[in-house]
Amino acid sequence: MTTSAAALVLALSLTACGGDDDDDNASQDNTPSGGASASASAVSGTLGRLQGADKLVVGVKFDQPGVGEKDPATGKLSGFDIEIAKIIAKALGIDSGDIEFKETVSANREPFIKARTVDLVIASYSITEERRKVVSQAGPYYETGQQLLVRSDDSSINGPDDLTGKKVCSVSGSTSIKTVEEKYGAAPAPFATYTECVQQLVNKSVDAVTTDGAILLGYAAKQPDKVKVVGDPFSQERYGIGFAFGDTQMCEFLIDTLQAAFDDGSWAQAFADTLGKSGVSAPPVPQLDDKC
Repeated sequence: MTTSAAALVLALSLTACGGDDDDDNASQDNTPSGGASASASAVSGTLGRLQGADKLVVGVKFDQPGVGEKDPATGKLSGFDIEIAKIIAKALGIDSGDIEFKETVSANREPFIKARTVDLVIASYSITEERRKVVSQAGPYYETGQQLLVRSDDSSINGPDDLTGKKVCSVSGSTSIKTVEEKYGAAPAPFATYTECVQQLVNKSVDAVTTDGAILLGYAAKQPDKVKVVGDPFSQERYGIGFAFGDTQMCEFLIDTLQAAFDDGSWAQAFADTLGKSGVSAPPVPQLDDKC
């Protein structure tokens, strides 16, 4: 039995001995994993609802190459977040083919969790104290930060200190574009999407693109001969798994599962199969929070 599987059994055993809570009632009203067996109602929270469930519903991004992306031609999903979802599903005893991926955007991640539209959100979902006031977040399973994407043949930009007077693209209204303008003297070149920014970079209309390094690595993985990620992160973003607020048992289960994935190499393999295709090695595993 794996550590995570043992954690699941232990958590379910403990839950079965516990009392009622709000999650019990809510799970009977609106259960994303609709196949949860009747016996699951004897246990509480997300972990209890998933006991015997026939699927796991995970909110992910569909438009972030290397992180969470849906191929418009095949409908196939790929990316590091997708692989993390598979690791969690396996620990729950749910086949990866029984994961229902539901598209989330930044604005609906908390509403989806609170309405139980999804069981989990794994969507480049940075852990913040503000978010932890309304949902729980386990992790971090990945640490990233604002970085720079430049053309592969450009050696003039190696970090934010090289941006003075350079045209730098990011999504309109983002904090990333304000940072490079206000702190590093870059000339902002906002566009509606990161894909448009990358196209402008390849066409030499801008000198760099900036946002979370994980997102940039995904674009670099798709066009390693044309663009590359340079420099160290100059902010900190800690990606976590979102789930129902105050669900302590699910929190402990997810922390144990992520730690097991760090230890057995499956986390590193997930990185190599996705973001690692940009040519970078897997970073050190992050230090997990001991609470959610």
